[in-house]
Amino acid sequence: MVVLRSIALFVLAALAEIGGAWLVWQGWREQRGVLWIGAGMLALAAYGFVATFQPDPNFGRVLAAYGGVFVAGSLAWGMVADGFRPDRWDVIGALICLIGVAVIMYAPRG
Repeated sequence: MVVLRSIALFVLAALAEIGGAWLVWQGWREQRGVLWIGAGMLALAAYGFVATFQPDPNFGRVLAAYGGVFVAGSLAWGMVADGFRPDRWDVIGALICLIGVAVIMYAPRG
């Protein structure tokens, strides 16, 4: 149950951070306006809190592992939101990152 909670928090963090960054990108680069940028800033602020709910008490471990989730999530976001099509190297790289997440967060420690 703890691992499922942790994974759900990683997904929520990715939605907040990647979504926030995408909103800022859209607001500035695509000239959609200040409301998009403001919404992005709020989402990015929410991301900052999500990691604090991870069951592991080590900031460095949680954020290092989240980096792998961010890589895979960014590619997935690009596919859904922007029609991006990753090539096999993108997919292989994302899988390597997710394996790293599993090792960092869920390897048995004793």
